[in-house]
Amino acid sequence: MEWLVLIGRILYSMIFVLFGLNHFFKLSDMAGYAASQGVPAPTVATIITGIMLVLGGLSVLLGYKARIGSLLLVIFLIPTAFIMHNFWSFNDPMMASNQMAHFMKNLALAGSALLIYYFGTGPKSLES
Repeated sequence: MEWLVLIGRILYSMIFVLFGLNHFFKLSDMAGYAASQGVPAPTVATIITGIMLVLGGLSVLLGYKARIGSLLLVIFLIPTAFIMHNFWSFNDPMMASNQMAHFMKNLALAGSALLIYYFGTGPKSLES
């Protein structure tokens, strides 16, 4: 059963590591979208959030300093839900629905990160 925890960590952390790297590989596009949402210093913000995502995701994946890593993820996810996925501001029902899904996804992922913060990463972690 302890392998299930490792598999869960791998699946959970993949989204953060991949999206974090995407912040760098598509920096111009990501910063442009951040600018369109009113984020100040969008390029710097994109780089900082990319670092937060990669470090947080790797921390959870490896089970090393996971309390810090999970907090990085929460600090990213909650503001991002409200700033980047403000579904209540869309008039188009399809766009509002799409943004609401992203908003709720971010909150659910933040909830999972809080569970990791509290319970830890379990067996097969570098810090068991």
